Amino acid sequence: MLTKAERTKQFILETAAPIFNQKGIAGASIDDVLEAAKLTKGCLYGHFESKEDLSIQVVNYMLDYNGLRLVAAINKAKTAKTKVFAYLDFYKDPLETNIKGGCPVFNMAVESDDTFPIIKERVAVVIRNGQDLFVEILNKGILDGEFTNKLEPEIYAFKAVAAVEGALVLCRTMNTAKPMQGLIKNLKEELEQFVI
Repeated sequence: MLTKAERTKQFILETAAPIFNQKGIAGASIDDVLEAAKLTKGCLYGHFESKEDLSIQVVNYMLDYNGLRLVAAINKAKTAKTKVFAYLDFYKDPLETNIKGGCPVFNMAVESDDTFPIIKERVAVVIRNGQDLFVEILNKGILDGEFTNKLEPEIYAFKAVAAVEGALVLCRTMNTAKPMQGLIKNLKEELEQFVI
């Protein structure tokens, strides 16, 4: 059970996450967070040393939250194919993401590229771990005889992740989920070609 201080800090992170995800680290202000959380500066700074500390912890919260939801969706599936399909389906509605404002992995990757090296490294770890998990699922599918060994796990995993992340941005910009649904259908059909 969380203490009152831990609950307050969690509330601040949850409240700040959509603000940072929509406005970015540079665009989100302490005042935005204070207004949304209805807290005083003293309360906020009782939990975070600075805006940089708040930013790092909010990004960590967003990446962890998104990752846990994705892994939970994947773990509900039993076979390698259904696990991959669960990954793809997790992103099927780019207009309604887990944290308002789009995919926090993509958003933070773009913003931190040249300006926030600590956050850039954290995002890179998340991306690498996600790729490794995707490849591991595909390799297990080959090992278990679910997929033919003509499937190239590293290539398919990279293509699927890159396509889905790119489609998230394009669909959100065009305000339509339809192209994402077509992409997911196509990626599933491609994987089906390797099913034994």
